[in-house]
Amino acid sequence: MDDSPLHSAGLRFSCARCSGCCRHDGGFVFLSERDLEGLVEAFGMELAHFINMWCRWVPHGGGRERLSLREKPNMDCVFWSGDVPGGGGCSVYGARPLQCSAFPFWDSIVCSREAWDRMAKDCPGMNSGELRPRGEIDGLLRRIEGEPVVERDAPAAAFGGARGA
Repeated sequence: MDDSPLHSAGLRFSCARCSGCCRHDGGFVFLSERDLEGLVEAFGMELAHFINMWCRWVPHGGGRERLSLREKPNMDCVFWSGDVPGGGGCSVYGARPLQCSAFPFWDSIVCSREAWDRMAKDCPGMNSGELRPRGEIDGLLRRIEGEPVVERDAPAAAFGGARGA
């Protein structure tokens, strides 16, 4: 049995700029502290104001919540815009979260050929374009692991009052 990772010989990916990963399908874009710093700087806003305007807290279990970007009513990322040159795209591309810039090199996708191929059915950039070497992919995986998402204790009201009863 071969224990080497799926990406040991590299994987082909070049973003096709189709915006499929940013639009029409609900999901979470969880933010690390570094992501928040970059976005807050890009917007020139106070942290609390940025979180209130562009983020939401998502229950994570164990009485915890994770910070995620909001979505538009049509499920587009809150920062996807049709006004971006080239037919639309990320309006904060230079400050986009690590989760976005590392796609599709997430552990949940590169963990197996089945997971990779399942995602590739919806992403025209996967299995085509530039060969991304193992070192680059490993670096992204380490960076994701090293930048944990922002979490907090959920407010007691989220649990119907008292916790741990």
